[in-house]
Amino acid sequence: MTASPAARRAPDLAVKLAGIEFKNPVIAASGTFGYGIEFEDVVHLDKIGGFVVKGLSKEPMAGNPPPRLYETAAGMLNAIGLQNIGARAFVDEKLPKLREIKDIVVIANVFGYTREDYERTIEILNEGDGIAAYELNVSCPNTEYGGMQFGSDPRSLDEVVATARHYTKRPLIVKLSPNVTSIAQMAYVAQEAGADAVSLVNTFVAMAIDPETRKPRIANVTAGLSGPAIKPIALRMVYDASKAVKIPVIGMGGISTAADIIEYMLAGATAVQIGTASYWDPCATEKIVDELQDWCTEHGVERIASLTGGLVLE
Repeated sequence: MTASPAARRAPDLAVKLAGIEFKNPVIAASGTFGYGIEFEDVVHLDKIGGFVVKGLSKEPMAGNPPPRLYETAAGMLNAIGLQNIGARAFVDEKLPKLREIKDIVVIANVFGYTREDYERTIEILNEGDGIAAYELNVSCPNTEYGGMQFGSDPRSLDEVVATARHYTKRPLIVKLSPNVTSIAQMAYVAQEAGADAVSLVNTFVAMAIDPETRKPRIANVTAGLSGPAIKPIALRMVYDASKAVKIPVIGMGGISTAADIIEYMLAGATAVQIGTASYWDPCATEKIVDELQDWCTEHGVERIASLTGGLVLE
């Protein structure tokens, strides 16, 4: 007799990276999930694998002037400008509330304009309990090198990751920019400098113009493109990066269905981050966990971690 679907054992969605156990590979991306607390009444935070809080700097930042968001044909432009309350306020005001929620994984996104910015921000965050790891945003202009982004220059990337590694014992995830010649090279540099994992990709530099007014749609002129439009390129970059490093890769870019997650994992990702989908459906992350479980059941996948790097090339 064949066991009924209800009698089948539920698939194991757990994954592990950088020494951290995630109940499933679905992580809410930085900048799209606030500080987690804002989604507490909308999403069961303990159901998703984890979430990355808004980027944190050593001092509060107001961000860019509006308009800062613009919907494109298959995605979204954003130029928020890394608006945040600052690392100290996060540790004092947000983190205690997050610690009251059981069975969640909180990752703090960190950014700066100099190595000293990263150093000081991490020192402040080190004082707070309840942070599982740091995700270093290396897409900010490095003022020490004339405005070049940390994430687009191998030397700068090496220096900032090494600095972060020196100032904390928490796991380090480096969030890579796609605006580079070789994502594989940058992933390798991050690994050699001390990263425990890499996440990719951040948004693509893009823009939109209003033909009637002849003005840019975004006050900052250029912005970051995210959403389904970038998925094929991001997927290729995850594949390239995963072949270049031995540390885990977290994939992101245009994920809105369970099948999207499977694609990223087959390309080499251990886990994924979901961002833009939360804008059109605040419950997207939680819903996709259910979809993922159903997908694995329907396809006979008992352990989702077994899919990582499982792309068939013959």
